[in-house]
Amino acid sequence: MLISVRTRLIANRTQLANAIRGYANEFGVSAAKGLAHIPMLLERIQADATVPELAQELFMSQAEEYAQLEKKIADVEAKVKAWQRNDERSRRPNTIPGIGPIGSALLIMKTPAPELFQSGRQFAAWIGLTPKDHSTGGTVMRRAAARRSASSIRVTPILSI
Repeated sequence: MLISVRTRLIANRTQLANAIRGYANEFGVSAAKGLAHIPMLLERIQADATVPELAQELFMSQAEEYAQLEKKIADVEAKVKAWQRNDERSRRPNTIPGIGPIGSALLIMKTPAPELFQSGRQFAAWIGLTPKDHSTGGTVMRRAAARRSASSIRVTPILSI
């Protein structure tokens, strides 16, 4: 649940940032893509005399909401990192390059018991990193990578690089 709450909060933050950027464009104030540019955009809007007073109030309301989301995300990430530090199984994947505290916690929370997989390749196929093996007899048949498992596990190593 902790990872799901974090994912939802991040989606809400992205949605709000895009809305702020879109509304600012309506008043001729633009900013580059990325969350790092939102606070500077809000400062420019507040200082811009051409933006109506009502619009500035609405932007400040959105700025408060954005700051609250940032704080909630930081709180949830701190809880995930604390859980990850206290769980022995979750600390092991953290030693793999490219997998940080969030990735290792997600891996432990979302995957079934390792004993259910016959090999590392089968586990990688379950995650969706390698093609699923459908071999019979001596014929090796590999199909497309399975995408039925938790997609958040596949994306996490990419996001942490």
